[in-house]
Amino acid sequence: MPTQRTRFDAIAIDGPAASGKSTVARILAETLELTMVNSGEMYRAVTLSILQQGADPSAPDEVSRILQELELSCIIDGRASRILVGGKHPGEALRSEQVNTSVSAVAAVPEVRKLLVALQRNLLEHSDLVMEGRDIGSVVFPETPYKIYIEASESVRHRRRAAEGLNDSVGERDRLDRARKTAPLVVADGAVVIDSSEMTIDDVVEHSVGILRDLGWFSRNS
Repeated sequence: MPTQRTRFDAIAIDGPAASGKSTVARILAETLELTMVNSGEMYRAVTLSILQQGADPSAPDEVSRILQELELSCIIDGRASRILVGGKHPGEALRSEQVNTSVSAVAAVPEVRKLLVALQRNLLEHSDLVMEGRDIGSVVFPETPYKIYIEASESVRHRRRAAEGLNDSVGERDRLDRARKTAPLVVADGAVVIDSSEMTIDDVVEHSVGILRDLGWFSRNS
């Protein structure tokens, strides 16, 4: 008789800026009928709040002070997570260039990561997840066997950013994300790496499904 599952599982999709991980995670979630969690949106929401209050995003003391005053929550809306600040979703302001250039500094503050990692982990109490970010397989869910790391060359990622109308430096984002002391961007132990530089999104999704099949995702209930 099959063993009844007593917990939910997470698929961790990590990678640097503009690697395609968010799009791949979204399509994977739709394909597998899972909840998709964009962890980067959570860090952007905190960053936007810091900027709106006129604080310096590179000053950890100011970030920590404002963080204590924020009313943050994360809900599941359909099959996607939504970060709320004061009960409202911040909307398109999360994708502003100022947020793009400041989010790495805010994400490096230990208090920010501690709070948001707790929110992210709590979501696994409700359903299976596809969660994308920079530390999902290494910090948020290090025990999950379903880890994929999506990368691409810096030149390719820069072109992708420019196509979105953004001019932030992916190289500088990489440097900051990899150099931070708290939860740096790394390839998690056991993660399968996909170089998306010369691949279409459909190719990456198809390859990811194959990886998950090899890792036993589809035989968990047997």
